Amino acid sequence: MLIPWGGVGCCLSAAALYLLGRSSGRDAEVLRSVARAGSTKDLAAILDTASKVLPLVVAVSGRVGSDTPLICQQSGMRGVIVEETAEQHFLKHNDAGSWIQDSAVMLSVSKEVPWYLDDGTGRVFVVGARGAAGLVLTVASEVFEESGRTLVRGTLDYLQGLKMLGVKRTERVLPTGTSLTVVGEAIKDDVGTIRIQRPHKGPFYVSPKSIDQLIMNLGKWAKLYQLASMGFAAFGVFLLAKRALQHFLERKRRHELQKRCVPTNHLFGFRRTWFMPLLHKDKLEKLKGAMVWPHVLLYELLFSFDELSTLPEKN
Repeated sequence: MLIPWGGVGCCLSAAALYLLGRSSGRDAEVLRSVARAGSTKDLAAILDTASKVLPLVVAVSGRVGSDTPLICQQSGMRGVIVEETAEQHFLKHNDAGSWIQDSAVMLSVSKEVPWYLDDGTGRVFVVGARGAAGLVLTVASEVFEESGRTLVRGTLDYLQGLKMLGVKRTERVLPTGTSLTVVGEAIKDDVGTIRIQRPHKGPFYVSPKSIDQLIMNLGKWAKLYQLASMGFAAFGVFLLAKRALQHFLERKRRHELQKRCVPTNHLFGFRRTWFMPLLHKDKLEKLKGAMVWPHVLLYELLFSFDELSTLPEKN
């Protein structure tokens, strides 16, 4: 029986989607249990009375600020996180001999300075934001610089099977003044500075959405994954059942064919060592009734058709 890979693949996809749905549902439940600090001043008071043993995971909101912001080279925007990428775009020969467009990353640089959230009552510094979920950087600028065409460069590109188009430079930035919500572990040092960082175990979000919007989106994704998982599982079971039914009917057909047919090497009480075809039972009964089996046997063993037709009946 051939393995129905289509049904197996659907079942595995259903299992993966089910696990994703469970994970999104757990994340939503965890965010519901997170303490919400109304302001930075309230968070400072909470940290003064909180346990020093158990980590305190909170959600705070405010506007991005920094004492030493970065300035984008191309757009001039001020930000606390800047990512610069340069991609070389070119045409290359494929196996069919035609030109296809492709690109390769030449440069990828990421910069970050100490920054904080300010809600008007105080500051909360954010540490390790680039590894947080939900972080979205704004595209500050995109510039495409065309490659200069010279005879030598064109000849080298032709020999390599390439045609250089140009370089695309992109700047992405987290601008100062952006409203963010940060969910993570809150820590207060001896100087009184409050930091939020990735907890050892728990959620870590840096997002322009409020915590209520994050919870709602995670709940929607959990339901979507569950529905998709049910659909893939049902289709996979259908494919597996269909293949099993086909296999059962095929085996049944072969079994019925074997019951209806008898090998001719057992018709005369001795075993023959060379190949003879299968004869249907109905034909077998007719042949027995006509008493022509000796003639058939003699025909197959000793005589040609013309010699068989001239034999006396007693032979």
